[in-house]
Amino acid sequence: MSHPSTHAPETGLLTGRAKNLALAGLFLANFVSMLAMNVVGTSMPIIIADIGGTQAAFTWVVTATMLAAAISTPIWGKLADLTSKKVLLQVAIIVFIVGSAFAGMAQDPTWLIACRVVQGLGVGGLGALAQIVLAEIISPLERGKYMGILGAIMAVATVGGPLLGGLLTDTVGWRWNFYVAAPIAIVAIIMLQRTLHLPVRKQKVKIDYWGTALISLGFSSLLIWVTLAGSNFEWWSWQTVAMVGGGIAALVIAVFVELRVEEPLIPMTLFKNRTFTLASIASIAVGLAMMGTAVFLGQYMQLARGRSVIESSLLTLPMMAGVLLSSTIVGQIITRTGKWKRYMVAGAVALLAGLLMMGQLRYDTNYWYVGISMAILGAGVGMTMQNLVLIVQNTVGPTEMGAASASVTFFRTIGGTAGISVMGAILAHEIADYFTDGFTKLAALMQTNPDPAVLADLQRFQESDAIPKIAELTAPVREIVESSYGHAIGNIFLAASPVAIVALIAIALLPNIPLSTKSNAERIAELSRREAAAAADAAGTAAHELLGDAVQVATGSIPVVVGTERDERGGDRPEAR
Repeated sequence: MSHPSTHAPETGLLTGRAKNLALAGLFLANFVSMLAMNVVGTSMPIIIADIGGTQAAFTWVVTATMLAAAISTPIWGKLADLTSKKVLLQVAIIVFIVGSAFAGMAQDPTWLIACRVVQGLGVGGLGALAQIVLAEIISPLERGKYMGILGAIMAVATVGGPLLGGLLTDTVGWRWNFYVAAPIAIVAIIMLQRTLHLPVRKQKVKIDYWGTALISLGFSSLLIWVTLAGSNFEWWSWQTVAMVGGGIAALVIAVFVELRVEEPLIPMTLFKNRTFTLASIASIAVGLAMMGTAVFLGQYMQLARGRSVIESSLLTLPMMAGVLLSSTIVGQIITRTGKWKRYMVAGAVALLAGLLMMGQLRYDTNYWYVGISMAILGAGVGMTMQNLVLIVQNTVGPTEMGAASASVTFFRTIGGTAGISVMGAILAHEIADYFTDGFTKLAALMQTNPDPAVLADLQRFQESDAIPKIAELTAPVREIVESSYGHAIGNIFLAASPVAIVALIAIALLPNIPLSTKSNAERIAELSRREAAAAADAAGTAAHELLGDAVQVATGSIPVVVGTERDERGGDRPEAR
């Protein structure tokens, strides 16, 4: 048995060294998923070009992961309320690594997209469960500091992952991007098995199959429509009517199902909580800013600025530095002071300012301006992302912690997935327009002064819509490609900025509720004690009434109701004598 100073076996609460070891395993598991997800970030243009993918395939490789993560997140969260969080965390790691291993063997975009779906299922579990387990161990007041650490881990993995991926891509090949996290994952699983000991409320697991199917179908239909509309079919078409109408219908039916089932996947009662509702709305915008920039900054640096994979990773450091510093510093301040709202409002303002500044990007924008824009945007993400989950965890009931935490993460992932899909669709459309204008002018110029190499490049662009390899292009064609990507990527950031206004309004309206000093495990233990006491009181009352009846029978006395008197709550009760 563990020493009382480190582990309380009667309640399952972790303290002292045991808690620190469990947190280390938890952070390592989170680092595994973030590293493996980001290691391919700046390598993705090379990967897609190597396996013959198009701009649509590029968007789908990212969207497939985020869609699977979004749909699976509330499922993981609900299971966390019903069964062992530790086992679920280990299963999520295994699912993620299996998907990564098979992704490394991909020979075409379809294979890679399918494997990224499996990765997404694991990501959904790791993203939700890390925050749920943290809430189980740490009180909301202390949790600000640790949420900051989670944000810092994300920043380090987001910076280190692409750097490592770029090194692997430029040396041993891009396929090793998908294998590199496996040894760390094995260590994380072992650490969690040895150190993470959490209380489990024994109850029958009831899966909301209909709710899960309808919510998955509804959001999948809408997100797939956003990805395909405008390229595979017209925005106004029968496909749009079928996919949008079907998606909305599925979600409406899902609401009625969730109101009736015993264990709903996303309890509709959560939306009565003003904090939960506003935080979910804000999370959509934060997800768009975080995931959209991570995806399209790599394209900007490589396709608009002609940088290598490693150079692209280094040039995005200001973004991650903003996330790292803001999440760590603000997390520490929140823990020390208990004040959170002012920092989240400041983060929402930074989010909006960063997107507006990024909207001015072009292929020849000064790097100092690009760096400052990324740093401001990163600071906005760092101050808001993890703290939105924190304040929700601070207000919901202890038995709904998993569902509530996962739901906020779910909406953030949905925002990121939808954002990537919409931004990718706009990018593909605008690039096509800029290419047409640029190549038309260049073709006219070639008629008076023909260049065989340039004409060959133009011919290749007409025959294929694959993402180009910048280093292999002739100078005139390269300038058109870089200019097109630079202008189009700036435009999509500008188009995303109104969503940040919505986030700012939602965060400004959040109730400024003080942070609790009890962890979720302590709240559950207290709830269990109250339930046991209530059961004991009920049993005692029943025994007392039974004894009274027995005495009345034995003495022959019969109570007679002769009138009523007011009880202490103002109601009437019979007066017996």
